[in-house]
Amino acid sequence: MLSAALESDVDRSAMGRVSAHGQLVGLLKNRLYLEDLVACHPEILDVEIARPIVIVGQPRTGTTHLHNLMASDPALRSLPYWESLEPVLPEAERTAVARGAPDPRPGRTEVGLAFLNEALPYFKRMHEMTVDHVHEEIQLLAIDASTMLFETMAVLPTWRDYYLAHDQTPSYRYLKRVLQVLQWQRGGERWVLKSPQHLEQFGPLLEVFPDATFVVTHRDPVSVIASNATMLAYTARLSSARPDPHRIGQYWSARIQQMLETGMQERDLLPADRSIDVRFDEFMADDIATVEQIYAVADQPFDPSVRAAMERFVVEHPRGLHGGVRYDLWGDFGIDPAERRAALRDYVTRFGVAEEH
Repeated sequence: MLSAALESDVDRSAMGRVSAHGQLVGLLKNRLYLEDLVACHPEILDVEIARPIVIVGQPRTGTTHLHNLMASDPALRSLPYWESLEPVLPEAERTAVARGAPDPRPGRTEVGLAFLNEALPYFKRMHEMTVDHVHEEIQLLAIDASTMLFETMAVLPTWRDYYLAHDQTPSYRYLKRVLQVLQWQRGGERWVLKSPQHLEQFGPLLEVFPDATFVVTHRDPVSVIASNATMLAYTARLSSARPDPHRIGQYWSARIQQMLETGMQERDLLPADRSIDVRFDEFMADDIATVEQIYAVADQPFDPSVRAAMERFVVEHPRGLHGGVRYDLWGDFGIDPAERRAALRDYVTRFGVAEEH
């Protein structure tokens, strides 16, 4: 279905075909290596994934900064970018690493990022990627041929409809399987996870991770649409023969509304004593204080050493390090901000979201 959607929904460039082929083959390869490891070590499936902290929110709502900030706490297990791309090495490389050879995955990731930064020099202004950058588990869900990650490759209404029509609980169970493998390989006791996709998957999350704590982030949806559409229109230069910013903007405007409405309808499914809403303006005003509130809900220790680790992260990763981006919903995408604000009024009111102008 995904391959068919990539053929029918997108006028792919030659680079787009190479990129899609490489991504799909990589995901299949990861699944084979992972299943081979589990077959050799069935005790992996006894690993407990206990009380994960799951960040849920639209892209561009501060989730990346929050995720990285919490991941700076050594007590929490997170997913570095290099590990998300290659969760399991083939047997020969695993054996070599066990004998003392360096892990080849960070180096391979560095090569890929060098290409990304050359091809998309402004991308790091929107979403900086580094080898050890904490990444979303959406990359792991994709190993089960699921997730809305594929929608970020191109506008894929065929895939979107297929994905939304199917219960994602089996794929979330597979995500747990991958986390068990990763924890068995490199340790960790409590995961901090993050993905915008979770906003429309509260049911599967609760089914698979019943003891999780949920952090639901909120931001003015007009700003979210502008930021997200700009980033995806920019990256479309690598996949589409004729990128259409208006089509991309309209697709994601509707998609974000759909996700927000689903999340709003299902927010009360989350246990009140293990969930917290985080508003973007409040988080930006005092990010570490916000994390301290999250830790209180999650029953996670927040001592002076944790605060110091997060303060170091903030100093070493200042905001706007690579410059900023100007967003123009109407001029770039033909989207009327006033119309979008009216359409999403219920969401803004429900969660007390501050409007940005």
